[in-house]
Amino acid sequence: MKKHIQQLSRISEKPSRTIIGLMSGTSLDGLDVALCRFSGSGEQTLVEVTNFATLPYDEAFKSEIRRVFAKQEIDFQHFTLLNVLVAERHAAIINQCLTEWKIPAEEIDLIASHGQTVFHAPRVYHGLPDYPNATLQIGDGDHIARRTGIITVSALRQKHVAAGGEGAPLALFGDYFLFSKKGEDRFLLNIGGIANFTFLPGNGDSTHALATDTGPGNTLLDNFARELFGVPFDEDARIASNGRVDSLLLELLKKEPFFEKPFPKTIGPELFSKDWVQSALQQLPKGNINPYDLMATLTRLSAESIAEALQRVETVAGQQTAYLSGGGAHNPLMLKYLSEILPGWKMLPMETLGVHGDAKEAVLFAVLANETVAGTVEKGAMLGGLPLVGMGKISFPE
Repeated sequence: MKKHIQQLSRISEKPSRTIIGLMSGTSLDGLDVALCRFSGSGEQTLVEVTNFATLPYDEAFKSEIRRVFAKQEIDFQHFTLLNVLVAERHAAIINQCLTEWKIPAEEIDLIASHGQTVFHAPRVYHGLPDYPNATLQIGDGDHIARRTGIITVSALRQKHVAAGGEGAPLALFGDYFLFSKKGEDRFLLNIGGIANFTFLPGNGDSTHALATDTGPGNTLLDNFARELFGVPFDEDARIASNGRVDSLLLELLKKEPFFEKPFPKTIGPELFSKDWVQSALQQLPKGNINPYDLMATLTRLSAESIAEALQRVETVAGQQTAYLSGGGAHNPLMLKYLSEILPGWKMLPMETLGVHGDAKEAVLFAVLANETVAGTVEKGAMLGGLPLVGMGKISFPE
C-alpha cells in the first residue's frame, strides 16, 4: 500500500530510528531481543541499546527445531509449519518484551529479524561445482509484522549470498561501522555455536577488514553435554574441567580441511556434528574415550582453532586485543586455553566497547536494518573484499 511506502520514507528521513534487533543462533538457547536507538548511518552510525533481554526457548520448542536443523533429510510438512511457528513465537516474545518494558509498538520503527538458521550450505561445505553458496533461515517476516504491527526487515542473509558472499558472517558490516578505531587493531571474537571473528585494522583501511568463521565454538560441546550428561550446555565448564585433553583425538579432529582453508570462510553444524566427532573417535585404538575427557578435548579444539585463526591475520597497528562475546565468552576453561595459546594477547569482554556481549549480534542485525532504510551505499562499494549492499526483505503489517 502507498501509505506503507510513505511511512518507510518517513522512517528513512528521521533524525533517529528505534529498531528492535532479533537473534537466535545455532545454539538454540533462546531469542535475543535488543531495543536500539539509531542516529546516522554508515561510518556515522551511533547506537544506544536501551533495553535487552534473552528469552529462553523451552525444550519442546528446541526439539521441534532440531527435527529440521542441519539435517540432510527432513519432514517437509513439519519444516513448512515451523516457518510460521518460529515467526509466531518470535512475535509473541517481542510483544511480551514491549509489554514488560512499557513501550507501545507504535514507538518502534522497525524489527530486524534474523530468523532461525536451519541449514547453511556454502560451497566450502557442499563441494558441488554446479551449485552456488546458499543459506536458509525460517521465521517468516510477514507473520512477525502482522502479529506485532511493526514493519519487519527479515531474510537479511540472502542479499549477501546474491552479491557473491556466503551469507555469513555478517558481523563485519555492523562491526566496522560501530567499533573501528584509528590506531588500534581490534579483533571482535564471537564464540557462539560456530566461532567467528571480525578484524578491524587500526589504519582504517576497509579493504583490510575481515570477518570469518573459525570452526566450532559451542556447538559440539552443547551436543555432547545433552547426549552424555543430560544438560543443555557445560555451565562454567564444570564437566570439561574434570577431564583431560586426549592429544590423539585432538590431532585427528584438527586434520579437518576446513581449518586450513583461506579467509573469509563460513561453516555450520552441518559439518561440525556428532557424526563428525564419532568418525574421529572410531580411529582411536580403543574406539572411545572417557566422556569428561571428550568434553575437555572438544573445548581445547574450539580454543586452538580460534587461536590459530587469529594468529593468521597480519595486524597493522601491532597490538593484539580481542573483545569477546557469545556463550563461549562465559566458559572459563575456553578462556584459560585461549590465554595459554595466545600469551601476548589481551582478552577483554565486549562490554569494554559499550555493548553487552550477549546483545551484540542482535544489535548488529538492527544495524543492517538501519542501513537498509537509511544507508547511502554507492554502487560497487566494497567492505573487506565483499560487496557492501542493503540487506533484507521488508514486510508491512497490513
